[in-house]
Amino acid sequence: MKELIEKLSEILEVDELDINKKFTDYEEWDSLAGLSLIALLDSDYHMTMKNKEVMSFDSIKEFCEAVINNKQ
Repeated sequence: MKELIEKLSEILEVDELDINKKFTDYEEWDSLAGLSLIALLDSDYHMTMKNKEVMSFDSIKEFCEAVINNKQ
């Protein structure tokens, strides 16, 4: 999960990511960040997820757990 959190930090252009927050809690979250996240899921985790699904998670931690559990 650490690797995924590092990649999300890069997408959001933040030094530290509070995984208890939602993506939308970050000022850096915009449509480009959303597209980058969806592209990351496709290329690195071989997952397809729509923006609406990404936004449905209550926290970044919940999102990460879903990605990691799907990868296994």
